Amino acid sequence: MEFSLFSFDGALPVEVTIDDDNGRYTIRKSDRSGEYFNTPKELIAWIKAHFHEEEFCHPHEFRGMLAKLSEYELNGY
Repeated sequence: MEFSLFSFDGALPVEVTIDDDNGRYTIRKSDRSGEYFNTPKELIAWIKAHFHEEEFCHPHEFRGMLAKLSEYELNGY
């Protein structure tokens, strides 16, 4: 599962990747820095704590990503 969201603070999109097959759980921020996680649960918790919809050019895309991540959490890993 991958998401690409444009934020107001950079030219590059924020990239969120949950790749269960390869064990990759990453976030690349718009400033090219990144976060790496051991589990999707850690990644989702980080997103909920650090990102807010008003930071993104298209808040509905952010809300859509949160909805898909919540569904992913509910249906298991």
